Amino acid sequence: MHWSITGEIVVWRGPAPFYFLAIDEETSDDVKEAARGLEYWGQVAVVARIGATEFTTALFPRDGRYLLPVKAAVRDAENIEAGDVCAAELTLRRDR
Repeated sequence: MHWSITGEIVVWRGPAPFYFLAIDEETSDDVKEAARGLEYWGQVAVVARIGATEFTTALFPRDGRYLLPVKAAVRDAENIEAGDVCAAELTLRRDR
């Protein structure tokens, strides 16, 4: 399965700040349905692309939707900061 999404980059300030692209509820529902049996600890493994940068990660469930972690290397390569709205492509990883 493949999705094109657009969302805001949000920051969760824990012991170290984590950056996520917030995925809308409708797409999150679609991902949850498509990922039945592939999720682990509520997370869903994906291959993501933002701009020219492709990376692997796992979507985090949060308040009824998913958050896409955006690694520092991706943020640096694509010049992304908290509050930015950006587009991403997601594909389920079935190889784990």
